[in-house]
Amino acid sequence: MLSGKDLSFTVFAGLVLLLSISSGAARADRVKDLTKIEGVRSNQLIGYGLVVGLNGTGDGSGEVTTQSLRSMMSRLGVNIPPGVTMQAKNVAAVALHATLPAFAKTGMKIDITLSSVGSAKSLRGGSLLMTPLRGADNEVYAIAQGNVVVSGFGAEGSDGSRITVNVPSVGRIINGATVERTIDTPFGINREVVLNLNVPDFTTANRLVKVINNTVGPGTSYARDAGSVVVSSPEDTSQRVSFISLLENLTLKPAEASARIIINSRTGTVVIGKHVQVLPAAVSHGNLIVTITQDPRVSQPAPQTQGQTVVVPGTNLTLKQENNRMFKFDPGVSLDQIVAAVNEVGAAPGDLVAILEALKEAGALRADLIVI
Repeated sequence: MLSGKDLSFTVFAGLVLLLSISSGAARADRVKDLTKIEGVRSNQLIGYGLVVGLNGTGDGSGEVTTQSLRSMMSRLGVNIPPGVTMQAKNVAAVALHATLPAFAKTGMKIDITLSSVGSAKSLRGGSLLMTPLRGADNEVYAIAQGNVVVSGFGAEGSDGSRITVNVPSVGRIINGATVERTIDTPFGINREVVLNLNVPDFTTANRLVKVINNTVGPGTSYARDAGSVVVSSPEDTSQRVSFISLLENLTLKPAEASARIIINSRTGTVVIGKHVQVLPAAVSHGNLIVTITQDPRVSQPAPQTQGQTVVVPGTNLTLKQENNRMFKFDPGVSLDQIVAAVNEVGAAPGDLVAILEALKEAGALRADLIVI
């Protein structure tokens, strides 16, 4: 349980809405911004390769890098005797990952990211050798190669001192991979198009169905559940593209978010939603401060005695209690009234967290209390 005494929060008493309000007029959102078409998605690719040409910042004599280098040289027709030890200080073993976007075609370029898997200190100045990128089915979908761009750097002195900025063991290659295989999507196969809401909500789904049916025609769409709307589309692929273009540019007013309070314990932020309400409740807020200080005293013996001068430990204890007033929440109190009541008794923003948690435990808070 978070305590307002332990955390110093900044309270943003604003409106947490999916719909922004400006000058009293509600702004409608596009279907493109509220939904994703089912089956139209990106896919993750991964690979393993070697970066060469480093300035002595490679893996050195790492077994993984040495084995990979031997294997690559063997495929290129260079046989290295088994007893020869390779000092691969200019070579680094790296893991690659990339995202293959939807409708990516053969020959298109995609960006890749490289990360050292060994003890390489930096990938700056290196070049990635030809590396296949595979999908979850272990099939090759792209081939990567190119010069690595690193945003970080590191420097090391002969006395062991070292300085590092950002992460030099991670780099990127813009347009560093060429797509070699496409991934089929159900866009041109299924008779129906399914629009999945980014934030499932029954009200938003119902409004989306009404907008589509009013624009295209009755019975064109129906809601499968709170997160999906099924739309009948033309069978011809070219007509379907035009139809989807029409759908994604339609506008509607999405449903407002449910009443909730979000507390971010890492950044010290409290966000209170517009629809948060409190049932009748009385709150007493006050702090008890106990201060303990050490006050050593010197004990001096009487004259003409055999005693010795010693230091006697002493402790001072003070207690201070703030007499803050009790305040009352009326039925259906609004956000502004909550903040005003807390400010009236002189509570710090961090104390608001403890008050909200107490109201939630008492069943007087009509909102979801989320701690992230």
